[in-house]
Amino acid sequence: MSVAVRLSEEMVHDAQKYAELNFRSVPKQIEYWYRLGKIVDENPDLPLAFIKGVLEGKLEMERGEVSAFEFIEPS
Repeated sequence: MSVAVRLSEEMVHDAQKYAELNFRSVPKQIEYWYRLGKIVDENPDLPLAFIKGVLEGKLEMERGEVSAFEFIEPS
């Protein structure tokens, strides 16, 4: 479902800049910030870099870009 929302000109300008840097559309950039902000709000003790790493790992799993880790016994 889509809903029209009024955003400040400053926020849209910032979103345009970050969207371009991250090869996203402006709406996708705002969705990304929403998702990230929600996770940070729900997990205040986790560092932002950790949260971003988890999201990146989740995306890699969804895309099938992972392989099994093999434990090697030290010799």
